[in-house]
Amino acid sequence: MTEEALDGLISSDSHVNPPVEMWRDYLPAKFRGAAPRMEHADDGDFSVFEGRRRPIQAGSAMAGRPPQEFAPTVRRQNDLRSGGWEPAARIEDQDVEGVEAEILFGSVGEAPLMSQDPALTRAGFTAYNRWLADFCSYAPSRLIGVGCIPCDDPDDALGELELVAQLGMRGVVISHTPGTGSWTDDAWAPFLRRLVELDLPAHLHVSVGTRRTMGDIASRGDLFMNYLVRSKLDLPVALGAFVYGGLLEKYPGLKLVSVEAQIGWVPFWKQYLDHVYERHRYWTGNHLAELPSTYADRQIWFTFMDDVEGLARRHECGIDRIMWSNDYPHSESTWPHSRKVLAEQLEGVPEDEVRKIVRDNCAALYGL
Repeated sequence: MTEEALDGLISSDSHVNPPVEMWRDYLPAKFRGAAPRMEHADDGDFSVFEGRRRPIQAGSAMAGRPPQEFAPTVRRQNDLRSGGWEPAARIEDQDVEGVEAEILFGSVGEAPLMSQDPALTRAGFTAYNRWLADFCSYAPSRLIGVGCIPCDDPDDALGELELVAQLGMRGVVISHTPGTGSWTDDAWAPFLRRLVELDLPAHLHVSVGTRRTMGDIASRGDLFMNYLVRSKLDLPVALGAFVYGGLLEKYPGLKLVSVEAQIGWVPFWKQYLDHVYERHRYWTGNHLAELPSTYADRQIWFTFMDDVEGLARRHECGIDRIMWSNDYPHSESTWPHSRKVLAEQLEGVPEDEVRKIVRDNCAALYGL
């Protein structure tokens, strides 16, 4: 493989870390007094919100540091890479690896701003989406935003979807399951139809909307590490609901993206979807026009960062459906060594396939 095969990389999964101060600027006026604020003290910088004074969280901003230096918090905000929230600095960090564009997600969890007040939590979705749109406007061909959708109420979700489309986003993040019921419920049909009409991919990102309790997980290293592994394996369960539930058959234009779950499990998952279906479709009365794997091959894309096994079985995963990402600036990020990692893991892979994996599949999905 030549060095040129890795030119113009496009990351299918990168992240932003909105600064604490942005909430006062983007929340509606009635919530600004309750918004998080930054406190600069002699003993460090702190985020103050709803009676809690927390040090600056750093787990989502460890890119570029050796693992020996990983830490859950830092003393000062300036100890983190500013590319997480400053677009000019972000472009500079893209240029380090020769990245031409990134698909941008926020922090993972239940909501962009988790509050004790449900109304404030809900307002945080719109505030975040507006902030992200402004962030991306700095370099719209290189900073590609994906909006975050509240998934508790179908009508509310549909309204936010319309806003996200107006803001120029290239897709949406949805919960693995809605707040109540399931995606197969008739109440969600208008939302899913509108996704197809707008041609916006729906993204199932690891940990988004899974009602986790990260505080408990982070308190023990063994729980945290096992959680990172488990989070990848949550995705086939979430995606399977769309396949077996007939949603991909009902909406052939619906595009789903499995984000940050790696790809090594995909060949087994697709084979076992068919295996279970063939054995159990009769007594369950669950009949599809095609085998389940057919819908997965047609309508689901998969992102990875560092996956030797998955790349070895790339054709079984779907050579037109797998997309590289650097996960900048999270702790699992390959930045600033992505080109080295890719060169090692793609050694011997034909260059036309390399281009699909590191650039072309992503460009085609998002119309870049």
